[in-house]
Amino acid sequence: MTQYLLSIYQPDGPPPATVDLERIMRDVGALREEMQRLNAWVFSGGLHDVASATVLKPSGGDVLVTDGPYVEGKEHLGGFTIVRAADLDAALDWGRKLARATTLPIEVRPFRHG
Repeated sequence: MTQYLLSIYQPDGPPPATVDLERIMRDVGALREEMQRLNAWVFSGGLHDVASATVLKPSGGDVLVTDGPYVEGKEHLGGFTIVRAADLDAALDWGRKLARATTLPIEVRPFRHG
């Protein structure tokens, strides 16, 4: 089984008032339970606000430390889930379910072997 990273991208700032966070968290919890029951779930986590990010960038023989995200944008990585899946199609099925549960874009990428 290959492991896949399901990255959750969310817009910067607080969620709009029309977003039902309780329902989203309930749906995400139910999906996680399904993943665990089917032995697909490896690990998941949500991240603090993008303002908490620190970037370390090599420069010559030193490493520069700066506050904030690596790239400026209107969206940022808000969380992730790592799943086991037989192939890309199976991983995309989990990604579709996560997109529906979170109502946010999901990027699916395989881990390299070895």
